[in-house]
Amino acid sequence: MHLSDHSLDQLDEAYVQTLDEGALRGLSLRLLEDLKEARERLRQNPNNSSRPPSSRAPWERPSAGDEEMIETADADALTAMQDDELPDEATLPPADSSGTPETPAHAGRATAKPKRQAGKQPGAPGFGRTQVFTAQETLHHRPSACAACAAALPGDAPSVGYAGFQSVDLVWGNPEQPGLHLRVTDHRFYDSLCGCGHHTRARPGEGLVDDPTLEPVALSEWRLVGPGLATLIVALHLRFRLSYRRIREFLHDWLGLSLSVGTLDRTLREAAAAALPLEQELIAAVVASDLLHADETSWPQGADLLWLWVFTSATVTLFVVAKRGREVLDRILPGFAGWLMSDGWQAYRHLPHRLRCWAHLTRKAQGLIESFDREGQAFGHQVQTTFDTLMGAIHAARAGPPADLPRIHAPLLAELHAACVHLLGHRHAKTRALAVELWNDWDAIFRVLENPQWPLTNNEAERALRHWVIARRIMMGTRCDAGSRTFTLLASVIETCRKRGHVPWLYLASVITERRAGRAAAPLPTLVPGL
Repeated sequence: MHLSDHSLDQLDEAYVQTLDEGALRGLSLRLLEDLKEARERLRQNPNNSSRPPSSRAPWERPSAGDEEMIETADADALTAMQDDELPDEATLPPADSSGTPETPAHAGRATAKPKRQAGKQPGAPGFGRTQVFTAQETLHHRPSACAACAAALPGDAPSVGYAGFQSVDLVWGNPEQPGLHLRVTDHRFYDSLCGCGHHTRARPGEGLVDDPTLEPVALSEWRLVGPGLATLIVALHLRFRLSYRRIREFLHDWLGLSLSVGTLDRTLREAAAAALPLEQELIAAVVASDLLHADETSWPQGADLLWLWVFTSATVTLFVVAKRGREVLDRILPGFAGWLMSDGWQAYRHLPHRLRCWAHLTRKAQGLIESFDREGQAFGHQVQTTFDTLMGAIHAARAGPPADLPRIHAPLLAELHAACVHLLGHRHAKTRALAVELWNDWDAIFRVLENPQWPLTNNEAERALRHWVIARRIMMGTRCDAGSRTFTLLASVIETCRKRGHVPWLYLASVITERRAGRAAAPLPTLVPGL
C-alpha cells in the first residue's frame, strides 16, 4: 500500500482540486495501485491463498447441486477421454472362427461402472454388538390383566418368558457418593395364561411421535441406552460440543462402554422426540413474556443457508432454525403484547412495542468516527456524545429518584434529529445508512428514556447465541430438517431449565422415561424462588 490511513485522512475534494495535472496523475496511479491491491486481498479465499477453509463464508461454500454438477462434468470428461483412446474399426483384431471379434483388453473401460450405493452392500457380512454385559439387576415384566377378558392376572399365573433385552443406564452421583457409574439391567418379558384360556404377553412401553420432521424416530422402552445415559450423550454433544467420534472415545475410555455412531444419533433424535410436546409450552411462555430479547445468526443446513433465531426472556429461551423473514415472527409471536428488544433489522419494525439495542448504534457511530469522510466523522461524534450523555442519565435515574428524562434531554434529541434529517441523502453510504436507521427507529431507540429500567442492549439474546455460534464452527451446522429440529428442541429445553435454576439433565431424563412409557411428560420446571 502506497497511502497510509494517515495520508488518506488528509485527502478530500478540496485538496484534489489544488493539484496540477502532473501531480493529479501521480496520485491517481498510486490510488489505482492501492485499489487493485485491496481488491486482490478481498478476493483471497482458501483456493488461492493460505486462508483456512473454515474462513469461507457459508454462502460461499458449494451447494449439493454444484458438487453434483462438478462430478457429472468430470465423469463426462473421463468418458470422452476413454472414447478417444478406443481404436477405430480398421484397427480391431480379426474375428475368430465363430465370427465374433475379440474384445480388446482395455475396451471395458468405456463402460461406466454403476455408482456404489452408500451403506452395507448386498451379500456383505453384517456387524453386531460384541460387548458382553454382566447385569446387576433383573426385572421381570408380566402382564397385569388379560387382553381378552380383562380379568386381573395374579403374579403366580402360568408364565413363559418369550423375549428380553439389556439396558445400560447412568447412576447419578450425590454429595455422599460422588461420581458416575453405569448399571446394566436385564429386562425379561413373559407370556401369561389366563383362566379363560387366552395368552397375554407383556410388552415394553411405546410413545407416540406425531411430528413428520422427526419421523421415523420411535419412542420405546426397548432400548439399550437408558434415560440417564441418554441425557449424558445429549450433554456431551450439545453442551460440551463433542462430535460423535469424541463421545464414543469418552464413553469407551472413561466408562468402558462401546456404542456405535448410529446408536448415538438415534439417542439424540429420540431425546428430541421425547421433548417435542414441550415446544408449545415454550412458545406460550415466550408469547406471555413482558420483556423479550430476539436475535438471529446464520446457520448452514446442508447446502442451504438458514438462520438460527433465539427468543429469550427472564424465564424461557426458545431456539428456531428457519429462513430469515417475517414469517418466523408471525409463527412464533402471534398475540405477543410485551416489549421486544432487537437490532435494527426491518422484519421487526411491524411490532408496535419494540426497543432498540444501543450497542449496535454506538458501534456504527464509532465506525463513522474512524472513517475518512469529514461529515461522517462529525456525525459519528455527535451520535456517540448523545448516547454517552443519555446512558449516564439513565444509570443515574436507575440508582436515584425518577426523573423526566424525555423532557430534560429534549434539546439534545432535537439536535440529533435535525442532523439525521439533514444527512438522509448524504453521499457517504455509512453516514447516510446510520442517519436513515436513527430516523426510521427513533421512537424504538429512545423509548427507554420513558422507563430507565428497560435494558439498553440486546446482550441477553447475543449471550444465548454465543455458545451455539462456537458450536456452529465445530459442527458446521446441521444437515437436514430433522437434525435442526433435534438441535433446537433440546437446546431450548436445556437453556430454559438453566434460566429457571434447575439442572436440565435430571428433568430431561424424567421426560424420556415418561414418554418412552407412553405417558405425558411433566411440565417444564418452574422458576426457583428468589433466583
